[in-house]
Amino acid sequence: MGLPRTDPPADASCSIARALEIVGDRWTILILRDAFRGLRRFDELQRDLEIPRAVLSDRLRKLVEAGVLSRRRYQERPDRYEYRLTSMGRQLSPILVALMQWGDRWLSGPRGAPTLLVHDRCGTEVDLGFHCGTCDEDFSPTDITSRPGPGRLGKEPR
Repeated sequence: MGLPRTDPPADASCSIARALEIVGDRWTILILRDAFRGLRRFDELQRDLEIPRAVLSDRLRKLVEAGVLSRRRYQERPDRYEYRLTSMGRQLSPILVALMQWGDRWLSGPRGAPTLLVHDRCGTEVDLGFHCGTCDEDFSPTDITSRPGPGRLGKEPR
């Protein structure tokens, strides 16, 4: 028997808890960061992150199983694979940008951000925010409320 879990199981009615089951550890977030930077091969990821090979293998396997990354062979004899973001994985971009900008603001110190994200076409620095497609207005996190959705446990959709 293994050790008992010390972390709580994912709450099936909470999308944040379910998402953290997939991306909720340091190595996984850093692997995703590198995938967005264009690193795709095991050796590139291992070298950049200085992560133990067994840990990298485990995290890549879990990300592939979850559908966040796809695994594609790029060489035979020996077989070698690269890992690419799927559409599910690419949708994690705003989360990583928000985490980076939060770290830049609160943890970078007086020197400022170590990396700037810019819009390729015009070179303007990216500023992540909220925008309503219906009202065509920008808004802040304090303007958001929540209400039960159709996937809430205990409620049958009508």
